[in-house]
Amino acid sequence: MDRFDDIPEVALDWHRAGKGAVLATVVQTWGSAPRPVGSQLAVSGTGEIQGSVSGGCVEGAVIVEALEAVEDGKSRLLTFGVSDDEAFAVGLACGGTIRVLVEPVGQAVSEEVLADLVDKRAARRPVGYVVNTGTWERKLVGREDYPERFRGDRSGFEEDEQTFVAVHNPPLRMVVVGAVHIAQALVPMARLAGYDPLIIDPRGAFAQEHRFPGEDIREDYPDEVLPDYGLDTRTAVVTLSHDPKIDDPAIEAAIASECFYLGSLGSTRTHAKRVDRLKERGFSDDQISRIHAPVGLDIGSKSPAEIAISVMAQITQALRQG
Repeated sequence: MDRFDDIPEVALDWHRAGKGAVLATVVQTWGSAPRPVGSQLAVSGTGEIQGSVSGGCVEGAVIVEALEAVEDGKSRLLTFGVSDDEAFAVGLACGGTIRVLVEPVGQAVSEEVLADLVDKRAARRPVGYVVNTGTWERKLVGREDYPERFRGDRSGFEEDEQTFVAVHNPPLRMVVVGAVHIAQALVPMARLAGYDPLIIDPRGAFAQEHRFPGEDIREDYPDEVLPDYGLDTRTAVVTLSHDPKIDDPAIEAAIASECFYLGSLGSTRTHAKRVDRLKERGFSDDQISRIHAPVGLDIGSKSPAEIAISVMAQITQALRQG
């Protein structure tokens, strides 16, 4: 999925309210498809809609099929061709073909399975919804079952062309410790890359709203913020303050967590001192080796903006390549 919307939650609410509900999911595309694989549309039995499978090109036809599915309780696998004119209307250069899976809730998709999916999403647990379009069997799986799909946020059919895996990864987050100049460049880049940033710095002169307009800024030490925040497999942590009193608590929390990335600003000499401090605190070599330090890919960065680019590149590498 290209973003973490609330389509499954909406469909479950409509079903429980007695309206009837259908989930329509893009399962395959060819050419310049308006919406990526995994995109969803929820349709209620009374004709309400939420989400999109084509940006408007084929929604009307999908809704008609969805309302029929509410009545007969049967799933459908639909194929639509999007003409060049239709594609141009939604901002694409040319048309394509999409396949859409239509599943009535409570009949094809059980309420129990959908509720379990919703619960796991709410708990920020990566979860996959798997449906076999030959047998119509359905189940939920974890990222260990399809590690490459989860790493790449890539929903799609397996090689058998019958098993469709919809990846529901939690939204990406980034904790930036130290509201310094590099952070001022890094945070907008993180936003553009799909991360929800959190900035932590106990120094009031740095933790200012005008330096990070519209962002979540905490004028506290990391050990006062991170326990309630929760560091998980979709969270990156970057420490930039260059002050051990500020950075070290965040580093200790991160290396003891499942966060997928931890990077720390500082020279090789600075990092050696950091390693000594962590060993004195009882952390193992394996835990300490999780730290990317000096932070960022070695691209010869000089300015704060260039360093931020190298950090964002390294975070992306860690997310997508492991």
